Amino acid sequence: MSALTMGLVGCQQSNMPAGNPLLEEWNTPYQTPPFSKIELKHYEPAFDYAIEQNRAEIDAIINNPEAPTFENTIVAMEQSGELLGRVSGVFFVLNNCVTSEEMQQVALNVTPKLTALSNDVSLNPELFARVKAVYDQRETLNLDTEDRQLLEETYKSFARSGALLEGEAQELYRQYTTELSNLTLQFGQNALAATNAFALNITDEAKVAELPDFVKEGLAAEAEARGQEGWTVTLQAPSYGPFMTYSSQRDLKEQLYKAYNTRGVGGENDNMENIRKIANLRLQIAKLLGYECYADYVLEDRMAESRTIVNDFLDELCEATLDYAKKDVATVTAYAHELGFEGELMPWDWGYYNEKYKEAKYAINDEQIKPYLQLENVKDAVFMLAGKLYGLTFTPAPEIETYHPEATAYEVKGDDGELLAILYLDFFPRESKRQGAWMTEFRGVSTKDGVEQRPLVQLVMNFTKPTATTPSLLTFDELTTFLHEFGHGLHGILAKGKYESINGTSVKRDFVELPSQIMENWATEKEYLDLWAKHYQTGEAMPAELIEKLIAAKNYLAAYFNVRQLSFGMLDMAWHTITTPYEGDVMAFELEALQPTKVVPIVDGCAMGPAFTHIFSGGYATGYYGYKWAEVLAADAFSYFKEQGIFSKEVADKFRYEVLEKGGHQHPMELYVNFRGHKPQTKALIDQMNLE
Repeated sequence: MSALTMGLVGCQQSNMPAGNPLLEEWNTPYQTPPFSKIELKHYEPAFDYAIEQNRAEIDAIINNPEAPTFENTIVAMEQSGELLGRVSGVFFVLNNCVTSEEMQQVALNVTPKLTALSNDVSLNPELFARVKAVYDQRETLNLDTEDRQLLEETYKSFARSGALLEGEAQELYRQYTTELSNLTLQFGQNALAATNAFALNITDEAKVAELPDFVKEGLAAEAEARGQEGWTVTLQAPSYGPFMTYSSQRDLKEQLYKAYNTRGVGGENDNMENIRKIANLRLQIAKLLGYECYADYVLEDRMAESRTIVNDFLDELCEATLDYAKKDVATVTAYAHELGFEGELMPWDWGYYNEKYKEAKYAINDEQIKPYLQLENVKDAVFMLAGKLYGLTFTPAPEIETYHPEATAYEVKGDDGELLAILYLDFFPRESKRQGAWMTEFRGVSTKDGVEQRPLVQLVMNFTKPTATTPSLLTFDELTTFLHEFGHGLHGILAKGKYESINGTSVKRDFVELPSQIMENWATEKEYLDLWAKHYQTGEAMPAELIEKLIAAKNYLAAYFNVRQLSFGMLDMAWHTITTPYEGDVMAFELEALQPTKVVPIVDGCAMGPAFTHIFSGGYATGYYGYKWAEVLAADAFSYFKEQGIFSKEVADKFRYEVLEKGGHQHPMELYVNFRGHKPQTKALIDQMNLE
């Protein structure tokens, strides 16, 4: 019997809602979710019951007459809430992939209940007293590394969640965190609704005649799906991006750009006030806990450790690359003028002319590359890379249910034939799915009563859909996105350990992007591309000349894109380093925060923040710098592979053992130095950009 099943049997009670598949044993392969049996009506009763069970488990720990020990308090807490974790794992994963208005309402209904439970646990003085009693004995308990880390994280989570507060301060903490959870949820729902609310239908064929066939076919398929004539452009990335890149229709692109960059600005999906409220609530929470600003609170528990280090890091990268970024913009602008463009290059002109210049300089474009990046072939190649590095095999598992016809499931096994994970893949955009790409889990890795629970890992993308005549052909950016998310997937798949809360991707936020970003490097390695990049029609290998161009173009506009990414991090830090509540204009605040990174004109009325779900609803608050931070780690780490060979088993085994398997068992700097032999240096990333 699995640990999961035993946990469920142990919590069966007479008041359990009957006939609710979320609460019953799952007699499915590997206890995977029986999606076809789960209906919308099951979620809220399942949450209510699971919350009740979790409260009973916590009460049992508090009322244990025995003296607090590591096992009866810390481990018992870690293993509590298993049923709630399962219900949450299904609901919130699906709410991002196949949501509806009714499902979003359930999310709004249950979020305050979950916040209340979290607060009742973290603010319970008797429970904290037991945790503190164990923590105070930590030097005499003879704990192993993983046990010690769990104890440290458990105590710290209480302290950081208000356990040291008293009286009115505790009540304020409850109030603020409840308001914040509702606001961040509403922010994400508004951003999704605003993205779906706009579509541009084009019926004049002359206005799409210049577009590559793959773009036209996608737009035509979108129009047909909507019951429209002609071609329809949406604000979804596989639609918006290619149109902005390949169309010369400035009026249409201006309209699209402004629609995309005013999502959440005014109207029924307005997020402007939500931004101010979220930032101010986070500040109030931080001050209650004794910090000057929210960034101080967050970064205390990150690899970077302080806002000074983060701001210095962002400033260092900006200073090293800003002039080069301005040069990038000047170069593309000059080329546009050569082609007859007059005046200042506006943001909606940028994609078109930088693509034209890229074609002229490197004689390469997505139209040339895409035929060699058929999705099925890319997927096999990504699996093959995991096989070469880590000995993994991926076998389709049609007997495992998925939550949508487009999603697929795979058994992942190690070279010893043992199951490591179930992997779900979900590739294409739809209105019920949020934008972007991400990895998550229906459940993670843990060990209970000597039985190991392996993870159910999910990778979600929004790639170019196949059409009636063409399979899904990826852009180079989509290839790197696949590799990126797959790196997160490996972090989950290869995880080892006793405690789910510190396994896999449960690491410091600014360390979690290392396993993903390092994988992107293989996208421009000839030795790798030669093994699989073949034309989807002819089967011919990608020509050496095209691969050389791809590699040469790897750092095209590297400084510009680096500064653009820094702008996101700087905006994040600006909002979360306020030390007094901000009551001013949100647009003005953003303009000031982005001023140091301004290299292209800023358009009146447009703003990044109102749809910036990463920091206002996605868990990256005071964490967006982590992408650049991890790029430094990844550049330095991949140089080790380059030294020893890009398929080096020795380096891969070391990366697997020191980074992927250990999750959050140790401080990330310790893990990194154990792998690489030295601390990472910013210079590694700057050198990799090959600025000129």
